[in-house]
Amino acid sequence: MDRSRVLTAGTAKHKKFRCAQLFSTVLLTMAMLGWTGCSGEPAEKEPVVSVQVATVRRTDITQLVTAEAVLFPLHEAAIVPKISAPVLKFYVNRGDKVHQGELLAKLDARDLQAAVIENQGAYQEAQANYDTATAATVPEQMQTAEADVKSAKAAFAAAEQLYKSSQNLYQQGALAKRQLDQAQVGFVQAQAQLATAEQHLQKLQAVGKQAQVKAAQGQLAAAQGRLEGAKAQLAYSEIRSPVNGVVTDRPLYPGEMAAAGSPLITVMDVSQVIARAHIPESEAVLLKVGDPAELLASGGRTVVGKVTVVSPALDPNSTTVEIWVQARNQDGSLKPGTSVQLSIQARTVHDALVIPSISLLTAEDGATTVMVVGAYNHAHQQAVQVGIRQGDEVQITGGLKAGERVLTAGAFGLPDNAKIKVEGANGQ
Repeated sequence: MDRSRVLTAGTAKHKKFRCAQLFSTVLLTMAMLGWTGCSGEPAEKEPVVSVQVATVRRTDITQLVTAEAVLFPLHEAAIVPKISAPVLKFYVNRGDKVHQGELLAKLDARDLQAAVIENQGAYQEAQANYDTATAATVPEQMQTAEADVKSAKAAFAAAEQLYKSSQNLYQQGALAKRQLDQAQVGFVQAQAQLATAEQHLQKLQAVGKQAQVKAAQGQLAAAQGRLEGAKAQLAYSEIRSPVNGVVTDRPLYPGEMAAAGSPLITVMDVSQVIARAHIPESEAVLLKVGDPAELLASGGRTVVGKVTVVSPALDPNSTTVEIWVQARNQDGSLKPGTSVQLSIQARTVHDALVIPSISLLTAEDGATTVMVVGAYNHAHQQAVQVGIRQGDEVQITGGLKAGERVLTAGAFGLPDNAKIKVEGANGQ
């Protein structure tokens, strides 16, 4: 009885030991499976990528329009003589500064001087004729006409008296019919002469004087016009500068023939320059006259200017819009004909959300995203809407909030929800 109890107790203990051993084996196996995986190799830990980040911040951002431009002078005058004549003398050389109205050259014009003298004489003669017509001729004619009227009236009165007396004598039978007819004819003639004299006087009074004065005045004006024309031709022999500036070209020498229509001297006003550029229409609509601009010249020199022209029409050849930027050039360092880089401030957005442009990721379909630092240092892909750009910064109009952190370096190709480690200066 006691033996069977002992055997039974031993069997129970053995069973408990086997169960404990089996449970331990299962736990060890599960642990090994968890460690080795199905392939039997050690399981990989979650990879950690080192990145740099930047904080989304609020600030002002300005959109810039950039373009390549060519410099032109503020004013340029290619002075062309209006007459063909030899160059008598030059008063300036290339590089000389000149002022508006300054005498630059003189052409040989002795024949034009003679023409002025001739027309001066013709004008003086016309002036004398005008003075005579207004002061002497017309009054004398008026006096003669008035005397003719007075004589005609006296003759008419005498003829009338004779005719009446002849009628009385004829009725009394004391005068022949022939004599009465003669007296009648004399009366009619005297009456006609009086009418003619009165009409002549009336014409002189109404029209004659005015017409003669106008004729004399017209002759004087024509003579004066010919004289002024001759003086103008003579003035063309003096070449004067129409603008302030610098002489940039003088192709002839004294004694050579200056041809009408060919430039003799070129003067440029380079105290200010005009930078002309062609930009796309989409950028031109952002600009207006007065917008501030900068010109980047050779050597890294920057000159401040402003927009003065935004063409209202497209260039038919390039379908671009021409713009002008004007800048001061007091020291003359900006040379017309050289190329400069334009940078124009198109518009400014105040209190905008801004991130580094390197944070933007652009898909093949044009969609833009960023990688945002999430909880437990995991990066999450976030779609964003982009506004204007300025240098290395870009405005975000949707998808982010101020204070969020976005990846800068290390974001390209990083999968969503990847484990990251922030390091570097941008990670502060």
